Amino acid sequence: MPARPLALLALLASCLVLGPAGAQAQVTGRSKYADLVRAELVTQEGAVAPGSPLTAGVRLTMKPGWHVYWRNPGDSGLPPEIAWTLPAGFAAGAVEWPAPERIPVGDLMNFGYEGEVLLTVPLTVPETLGPGPVSLKAKVSYLVCERECVPGEANLSLGLPVAPAGTSPRPDPRTAELFAQAREKVPVPAPWPVRMSEGGANPVLTLDAPGLRARDVAFFPYSETALEHAAPQVATSDAAGLHLRLQRSSQAAPDAPAPRADGVLTLTEETASGPVRRAYALGEAAPAPAPVAAAPASPIPAAPATGTGEAEGLWQAALLAFLGGLLLNLMPCVFPVLSIKVLSLVRHSGESPGRVRLHGLAYAAGVLATFLGLASVLIALRAGGAQIGWGFQLQSPLVVAGLAYGLLAMGLSLSGVWHLGGRAAALGDGLTRRTGLEGSFFTGVLATVVATPCTAPFMGAAVGYGLTQGAAVALTVFAALGLGLALPFALLAAWPALLRRLPRPGAWMETLKGLLAFPLYLTVAWLVWVLSQQVGPTGLMAGLTGLVLVGFGAWAIERGRTAEGLGRRGAQAAVIVALLGLAGLLAVLDRDRAGPVAVASADGVEPFSQARLAGLLAEHRPVFVNMTAAWCITCQVNDRATLRADAVQAAFKARDVAQLKGDWTNQNPEITRVLEANGRSGVPLYLLYDGRGGVAVLPQILTESIVRDALAALPAAAGPRAALR
Repeated sequence: MPARPLALLALLASCLVLGPAGAQAQVTGRSKYADLVRAELVTQEGAVAPGSPLTAGVRLTMKPGWHVYWRNPGDSGLPPEIAWTLPAGFAAGAVEWPAPERIPVGDLMNFGYEGEVLLTVPLTVPETLGPGPVSLKAKVSYLVCERECVPGEANLSLGLPVAPAGTSPRPDPRTAELFAQAREKVPVPAPWPVRMSEGGANPVLTLDAPGLRARDVAFFPYSETALEHAAPQVATSDAAGLHLRLQRSSQAAPDAPAPRADGVLTLTEETASGPVRRAYALGEAAPAPAPVAAAPASPIPAAPATGTGEAEGLWQAALLAFLGGLLLNLMPCVFPVLSIKVLSLVRHSGESPGRVRLHGLAYAAGVLATFLGLASVLIALRAGGAQIGWGFQLQSPLVVAGLAYGLLAMGLSLSGVWHLGGRAAALGDGLTRRTGLEGSFFTGVLATVVATPCTAPFMGAAVGYGLTQGAAVALTVFAALGLGLALPFALLAAWPALLRRLPRPGAWMETLKGLLAFPLYLTVAWLVWVLSQQVGPTGLMAGLTGLVLVGFGAWAIERGRTAEGLGRRGAQAAVIVALLGLAGLLAVLDRDRAGPVAVASADGVEPFSQARLAGLLAEHRPVFVNMTAAWCITCQVNDRATLRADAVQAAFKARDVAQLKGDWTNQNPEITRVLEANGRSGVPLYLLYDGRGGVAVLPQILTESIVRDALAALPAAAGPRAALR
């Protein structure tokens, strides 16, 4: 597992128990964390005038030592989000983010605000208004952190009178100074040319500002994955201007071009009248768009404040998770384990009914234990600020390689290259009676681990809901998911009479066992392909060499099983050498991480970024967002069978729909945020923006008709052509 999530877990693990209390602190006032953030809705004007601009602001006042986050939170955290409820005809613009501060937390570097911050938002007022008053409402969600993090939210409202006809609204004297101070902190366009030059691992940001004398220089990139946030930023000045040496992100490929100079630069300028603190917006200075309410992904309601409503939402989520777990048995991710289960059923058909039921219970226990274990790790890491979701472990090359090695070893056993015996049987399918129950338990473990790349229908919305409602609710949802996955096998074991319909064990089973090895080999090939998306050439060679060592170790074990004396000791030494070689190769593999995968192609698909999405929506152009990952089999099937179909691509072009593709194969906080904003914790996620402020969430399993129907429902005047009408 990557080091950063582990550091976050150790640093902020206490968030695990604070979710429910923190989430209601602002509303109930009963929690000891209620005074961490005080939220207030204010306006610059004292009244509303028809057709005149109105500036609103959300004022957040933090307890000393605590902080909230900027639009790019840095190494951990989440920025505040504002969901507006406005009268008909009103519209909210984007948040105008003040310049942030660098806030170190251990080895991490966060970007945010301490003390107090005012997030201003321009509001558009319609040309006609009723007699008033006008009611403005905003729901503010935030994450406030010190050494621990507490999520919170506040429901704010404000009533404003309507200005008399023919008059312009005057500034409210109660908030005039507050907004004046906020304007001074909002970055302004830089008055000098700015460029980012190539520098290998250390690109240099240059301002062509001769004579500029500056200190305390800091650059805050808009992109969350372009630079190492915690790395030192070294500023130098000469006759040509200011130069700031940065450090490229470890996720970037060595031969990738220099990062874009898009972000905020803060500095203290030495002037004749004394030092002046300044903030400049560089590059694409337009801030991220205001959140747009998405179409609901499922019938799960947001948890209301009352206990009864929370219980109803929990039971709906648990039911959907249970149904999703049942459908996981039909998903291609679980197919390799089905071969082990089929062979296990045949083996157990000759045992006593009581023994068969025990196998079913052991398998179910393995599934549930693994689901709850993965859920606990996922909840703890997310509470610590890690931007991860369902299937996060497959974002680690070590986990992908480890699965490939384990499945190859099991396939070689089924093919007769070596024979599992003793305690080793517990790692496979439990072929011997002495460790058969352990084998059934670990078959459940393996089924769960291999199932994580898949997101079945109903499952995504349920898991996304659970992860936003605190640890107890999340664990309940994951337990229901595990019960659904385990139920079919457990039912077969509960009625042994069904097993009597299977042929009795015999010599034919050796042929069946050999055939069932090939689904495992196919899965190994798929895992190696996933690994090739995550590591560079050196890492991939290390991973492939590891497969050879697994085969060598299996061969040596089988040779040593029948050898005696020196031959047995030689075989044991060979196995030890193979294991040591695997350990060394895994260390090399994890160091050679691949850069972000380029997804742009000739068919017009562009890589996803929040800035690019904002730009397309500003043009009122419809956008299709495809959140995917190499290890997500459902995603790959949808992509090849549906999204690449000629009829679907023709429909995209006919409606002038831009296509953005977000690759979640490796960790990407921007993609994680989009998933969370739409109630999901994993891929696939398909969003269709209509270019007029609306967005639809498409099903997780796509067909050509589903996509074409969604495109046909787009407004006829959406896109650039609307400007010509």
